[in-house]
Amino acid sequence: MPPHLLLVEDDEALHRGIEFTLKQEGFRVSGAHTLAEAEAAVAAESFDLIVLDVQLPDGSGFDFCSRLRLTADTPIVFLTASDSEIDIVRGLDLGGDDYITKPFRLREFLSRIQAVLRRRASARSAPAASNVMQSGDLTLQMSEMRLTKQGRDIPLSVTEFRLLALLMSHPRAVLSKEQIAQHLWQDGGDYLDDNTVAVNIRRLREKIEDEPNEPQRITTVRGAGYRWNA
Repeated sequence: MPPHLLLVEDDEALHRGIEFTLKQEGFRVSGAHTLAEAEAAVAAESFDLIVLDVQLPDGSGFDFCSRLRLTADTPIVFLTASDSEIDIVRGLDLGGDDYITKPFRLREFLSRIQAVLRRRASARSAPAASNVMQSGDLTLQMSEMRLTKQGRDIPLSVTEFRLLALLMSHPRAVLSKEQIAQHLWQDGGDYLDDNTVAVNIRRLREKIEDEPNEPQRITTVRGAGYRWNA
């Protein structure tokens, strides 16, 4: 089955244009024009990716992403007219997998959608021999893209999952920001600048550390990078 996408965009003309382009590329597309419609859609069925406008008639796409991340790891690509660094960082910090500003070129848009889907497929196709990674009270199920802490599910975005798998597979090694970026964004998808790595590290710490402000699992080695303390 081709990937099933949810397009959440209130601009009718833009919605029609994006939907037509996605269908031409072979995607299945469901549409929503408001947050209420989007929430009803995700409650009714699962999606491979959500294209999410930030400014919607009944609220913010950021709020929708924040709520969804409590229960699901569905990849989210934000669409917005704002190219403010603060908004970009906020979108990534909330669990977005990419952030595309309007106006945009459709070919670039498609390329970045496909890049997010490839990363998700790559994360799910880990070799069976390393299907489960264990570190303390954390268990990472590679094929299911599932993290549990003391038996409790911790939802991760695709980028967070890939970052955690990278760190856990290199215990005690110091990985530079450049090494991390090269692994996570081999195709250049949503890598914006050095701060993008730091945002994802912080977001992951908030989910797995007992005290995110005093991290014990992911420590910063000043001037060098980050280390996973097995």
